[in-house]
Amino acid sequence: MLSALRCPLAYALKHKEPNGIFHHFLPIVLISCYNILMDKILLEFWYDTPLGRMLSLSDDEALYLLEFEHRKFLDREIERLKKRLSAKIEYGETIISKQLARELDGYFQGKLQVFTVPFELVGTEFQKLVWQAVLQIPSGERWTYKAIAEKINKPQASFAVGAANGANQLALIVPCHRLVRTDGELAGYAGGLDKKRWLLNHESEFKNERKV
Repeated sequence: MLSALRCPLAYALKHKEPNGIFHHFLPIVLISCYNILMDKILLEFWYDTPLGRMLSLSDDEALYLLEFEHRKFLDREIERLKKRLSAKIEYGETIISKQLARELDGYFQGKLQVFTVPFELVGTEFQKLVWQAVLQIPSGERWTYKAIAEKINKPQASFAVGAANGANQLALIVPCHRLVRTDGELAGYAGGLDKKRWLLNHESEFKNERKV
């Protein structure tokens, strides 16, 4: 429970006066308490890439979101993240966003295959289990949803794996674009199938170059 020192609402409720002063200041008190509770600040930063702009949300400790600008339901995804982290969003750069900028440049130039920027997975336990498995897919390879389901010891959960994949908030970092159907065909990608196809071709091209 919040103490009166942390939140004036506790003090106000305890010492409310009959003359209406408490009710006059209640909105101010509530706003003050809201700002205390929403103590995590994520900084929004945008990157230009060959596939269009990408948005990141980070602080100086970790990356929490990286998405293409026109990802389906991006606004809803951001609101869900804010709620889970009790965070508010401001614009600016962080140590993490600067490192990410360098790594994105390296990735799109074909010089970087594994991202090392610190990140945090925000989701359900099942989603995190799926994402941890997806992180193990090497650049230039394609795994099936069924393979991920088997890897997490839930062989009948291919559909649920696909749903968790669709909820991934760290595009490229958690390489959900490397997942395909059992027949090898490309399945849905929130950023768009055109981007998924481009990313797979891009990674395959540089994988082949490294073999030469």
